Amino acid sequence: MEVAGLWSGGKDSCFACYQAISLGHRISALVNFTQEGSCRSLSHGISAGLINRQAVSAGFKIIQKPVVPGGYSQVFKDVIGGLKESKGIRGVVFGDIYLLEHRDWLEKLCKETGIEAIFPIWGRDTGALAAEIIGAGFKSIVVSARAEFIGSVRPGEDFDKTFVGRLGPGIDPCGEKGEFHTFVYDGPFFKYPVEFTAGKKELKDGHWLLELLAKNPDGGLDAV
Repeated sequence: MEVAGLWSGGKDSCFACYQAISLGHRISALVNFTQEGSCRSLSHGISAGLINRQAVSAGFKIIQKPVVPGGYSQVFKDVIGGLKESKGIRGVVFGDIYLLEHRDWLEKLCKETGIEAIFPIWGRDTGALAAEIIGAGFKSIVVSARAEFIGSVRPGEDFDKTFVGRLGPGIDPCGEKGEFHTFVYDGPFFKYPVEFTAGKKELKDGHWLLELLAKNPDGGLDAV
């Protein structure tokens, strides 16, 4: 099936696309929504430019659209409806795992757009899933963490076996309830690692956020 992938830049959306490909789906484009006026991803706060570099390395066309508060549903339907017409997509791949209310909402949006909602990693045990993501060769860095978990989760750490093994009580191994978010910089379908360096950390709205600075071809840094 010809599909689009909803892309946050994090491990779950990335691995969901990877699984969708293994199931025989063809990803025509990735879709990434950004915060209106900030040029940062809506879900993870990663710069739009860095996510674009990520998609290029992974070999996918990416569509990035800004969203105003309260405007997500309409922008989603506009973008996906456009891909349905121009690319013939019949479904959208999501990286959700077990939050049923969110899945129901996404399925409603997809039904209204006339396409199928696809959840390749839905219902998986998150401990086993985390191990599978790491074992498959996906490399990612923690870019945000809820302040109450900062003793166990620190932005700037790699999402690896050591990280998952020492997570404190109440923290989902995949951060499915928003405990932490990641940025994938390498993996099985990446042509090359996405180069970056860690910038400043700041506390905002109860989350510690890590700025990622992309490396330019000449070796310099650019906060894209």
